[in-house]
Amino acid sequence: MTITVIVLGLIGGSMALDLRKSGYASRFIGVDINREHCEKAVELGIVDETMDLVLGVQAADLVILAIPVNAMRFLMQPILDNLQEEAILIDVGSTKSGVCEAAKNHRNRPNFVACHPLAGTENTGPEAALYELFKGKVNIICEPDLSYRWAVEKIDRLFAETLKMRNTYMNPIEHDRHIAYVSHLSHISSFTLGLTVLEIEKNEKHIFNMASTGFASTVRLAKSSSKMWTPIFQENAPNISAALEEYINQLQQFKDMIDKGEFEAVHERIEEANDIGRILKGIELKKIAFHSE
Repeated sequence: MTITVIVLGLIGGSMALDLRKSGYASRFIGVDINREHCEKAVELGIVDETMDLVLGVQAADLVILAIPVNAMRFLMQPILDNLQEEAILIDVGSTKSGVCEAAKNHRNRPNFVACHPLAGTENTGPEAALYELFKGKVNIICEPDLSYRWAVEKIDRLFAETLKMRNTYMNPIEHDRHIAYVSHLSHISSFTLGLTVLEIEKNEKHIFNMASTGFASTVRLAKSSSKMWTPIFQENAPNISAALEEYINQLQQFKDMIDKGEFEAVHERIEEANDIGRILKGIELKKIAFHSE
């Protein structure tokens, strides 16, 4: 089997590493307009060689599209045009409505399986690729009814058996609405915290000496690539705006309670928020059960 990875970054590179290690495919081709990324990906053993887009797609049994989400819709037609008859195209983007819309009327739409593996770090480029990045995480597959059944079954097994993920199914609109809260809002919160502290630090030079591990973990996402996240915010703007409106409302409530000295109310809100721990524990138990099967 030949796999072509379009853009050699964290997600595409990490998938290639695990798929190569498992023996899933024997040949890996990279496509990237960044020549340094191409050279580094070959040097690191992520891919065997690099090609231009058309040749890379034509040579592949499986194409992994891992480019910024705002560019996906523009590449869907040339990629689908050049797919082999029984080849599969997957994307790994953080938004799904745009890419699914771009593919819907193409004659090769059934060869496309829309995916979103929920995994990542704040790092970018081929050197950010990691083994077992996806293990124990969730992969979302959208619009499986519009894809060939054999293609969906094959991709389901790829994520579940080879990458050790849990698959779930969702429509693109529902996906984009929910992901705005559980992923996109987290990044905006981290970016905003980073900007706030950087602004204060201009006048308070010792502030970073006081930064705890809690601050480091909370602001970690602020190191994420602007080239990746600006397109995500652009593609999912209405849902992110709605999430931000509720988030700002919650922040304002905390500010009002603190300004008024209503610390019993603050105590109650914190206890309400603590319930997230119960939910996350339940998710962790599901993961353990999944890997014990």
